[in-house]
Amino acid sequence: MPLAQIHNVLFATLRTFAGQAKSRQLGIKPNLKACFLVLLCIPTLAVADEEYTFPLGPDHTPTQLNMSAKLANPPAYNEAYANNQLIQPTPSAVRLTFESLNLPGGESMGMLGGDVLVSVHENLRVGVGAYGAVEGQRGGFITLGVEGELQQRISDAWVSHAGLFVGAGGGHGSNALAGGGLMLRGDLGVTYESKGYGNISLGVSHVRFPSGDINTTQPYVQYEYPFNSLLGSGWLGAPPKENGLRIDPVQASRNEFNLVGRHYQFRSSAKRDDGSPQNSTMQLVGVEWLSYLDDYWFLKVESEGAMGGDNNGYMQILLGGGLRLPITRTTSIKLHAAAGPAGGGGADVGGGLLLDTGLGLQQKISQNLALELSAGAVMAPSHTFEALNLAVKLNYQFGMPDVGTTPVSWYGLQEFDTTPLRVRLTNQTYFKADDHWRNGDVNQEVSNLGVQMDYFLTPNWYLTGQGLAAYAGDAGAYMVGEVGLGAVWNVTPNWFIEGEALFGAAGGGGLAVGSGLVAQGNASVGYRLNKALSIIATAGRIEALQGDFKANVAGASLAYQFSAFTSK
Repeated sequence: MPLAQIHNVLFATLRTFAGQAKSRQLGIKPNLKACFLVLLCIPTLAVADEEYTFPLGPDHTPTQLNMSAKLANPPAYNEAYANNQLIQPTPSAVRLTFESLNLPGGESMGMLGGDVLVSVHENLRVGVGAYGAVEGQRGGFITLGVEGELQQRISDAWVSHAGLFVGAGGGHGSNALAGGGLMLRGDLGVTYESKGYGNISLGVSHVRFPSGDINTTQPYVQYEYPFNSLLGSGWLGAPPKENGLRIDPVQASRNEFNLVGRHYQFRSSAKRDDGSPQNSTMQLVGVEWLSYLDDYWFLKVESEGAMGGDNNGYMQILLGGGLRLPITRTTSIKLHAAAGPAGGGGADVGGGLLLDTGLGLQQKISQNLALELSAGAVMAPSHTFEALNLAVKLNYQFGMPDVGTTPVSWYGLQEFDTTPLRVRLTNQTYFKADDHWRNGDVNQEVSNLGVQMDYFLTPNWYLTGQGLAAYAGDAGAYMVGEVGLGAVWNVTPNWFIEGEALFGAAGGGGLAVGSGLVAQGNASVGYRLNKALSIIATAGRIEALQGDFKANVAGASLAYQFSAFTSK
């Protein structure tokens, strides 16, 4: 019988066998090290009899069988892997950087940076990041921006790299230090890649604020945790169904995305950074991301800004971890500890380092949603910023593919849904809409650089979040973070229009935002360059709900559409 016919017969037999495997347990020892269907994907012929492992049946049980290598290595089964149905995982990394900037007058400012990077080429990575003061006298000096890095491998364990960060922001005393807020940071360094413990980098960076006084060169140290993510360019369809036969089934790692509302109750001894009494309360709004290492332990990052009280412009970015302990099937207790840069709005945080610890009670309300109530305490070491806090969180729980470097079969993702996402690199410029909208020159516009992330609920509706910081207009400490809802309508296959409504927290830079709570509405027109890239022009309006800040908005964005995968 010709090999092609043998292949077809065996493939049909395996389908039948896979259906039967669900109703009876095979008395064959599993082999967990090899979980692939050799019959379908290896076109070469061999002459020796060998052992091969097949993940047969809906329960994905790996089963070891002996068969002729000639029969186990037929011509490639083109139908299963047609149309790019092997997805290559994307090398990614989370990175922390510490360096000490030399400021005018002999002052130093310790800066902690955090980046998320993805590889777009063997030698090029891009991503987003933030830097914030944690040492010195400039607590609240924080910048947000985008990062690009070129890499060149030196040996199996060593890599050289050169990077550029373009960001915006400022903070404590930044009218002179940061000027308009534009930050440029270039770096050169080498990285040692350890096996299983992350990567360590050493190098030299140069930081410059072109319209401010900061212009300094210094050494830095970095720690990087590499991982692989499964992403697709453009918006992909749902993984296909294959009648119960799953090839290379992919496991899910647990994640949570939280919307956070928080209340700080300060101790009576708390002061503002100018020595005046601190208002007894502050309200914050923000977001939080948790990634679970196993069933109990997790890592987390959160970003929140003031939207109530008298500390508008206050912001905190905290990194940490914790433990989740189930009480029942739907109820859990969570413990956490975190630290990171914080400050602004007159908060007395000293150099900027904030410590946070707390206890939470989480209750599931649906398969993917949960409510969480947490209580804890925050403090700035050696300074008066110290408060008890209560937080209410809306948790969205989901799984993401846990992948390595090996390409993933499209058929191994049947337990996942494709998630359409879009990231926008955006510029928004504010123009006066009220004579009292800002301190200083009220006729001077303020330009902001930032990133927007969109999650599409349907082809026409999306949830959106954005973070921006001023880089021009003598408002270097201004930042805004907002979340909201948007809608999009296709006019032609390439042209589309959008509308969105957002609310969030803003402050700093002398803009009259009152307590910090702001709302914004945008209308946009866009053009698709290809399936992944589009350009968008925006007009809108932003206002403080409890202040004189009112501005008309003109913006331009470069948008990238991509697909992620979340468990069903």
